[in-house]
Amino acid sequence: MKIVIASDHGGVTIRKEIAALLEEMQVEYIDLGCGCGASVDYPDYARLAADKVASREVDRGILVCGTGIGMSIAANKVKGIRCALVHDTFSARATREHNNSNMLAMGERVIGPGLARDIVKIWLETPFESGGRHENRVNKIEEMEQV
Repeated sequence: MKIVIASDHGGVTIRKEIAALLEEMQVEYIDLGCGCGASVDYPDYARLAADKVASREVDRGILVCGTGIGMSIAANKVKGIRCALVHDTFSARATREHNNSNMLAMGERVIGPGLARDIVKIWLETPFESGGRHENRVNKIEEMEQV
């Protein structure tokens, strides 16, 4: 599995925690930054990461900003992206099992690094329940992109 991670200025600390976790888990990743302390535009980083997921250069992506809201909205504008905004472990598991999410967004001002690590670990390790009602629903979401 190969992951892309990115953040704006509001998510640098948790992005670094996620990078450390990925290294511990021996998961290959690309870190797109940002590495700055100055304010940057979150859509720019969300787009860079979402394009890598949509093109299948990587398998999944993880985004962090202050709340996770802006990153998730921006990423979901890219065709083929199912980015879930998650701040608890139950939702991390459910969005993989039921929605086959391929991107995860979190807010550094909402959760701490320990919970972020737990969420990422669960999200990475949880498979999609393919077949049946969940796959049918994801297919309907993909059909909406064709309009």
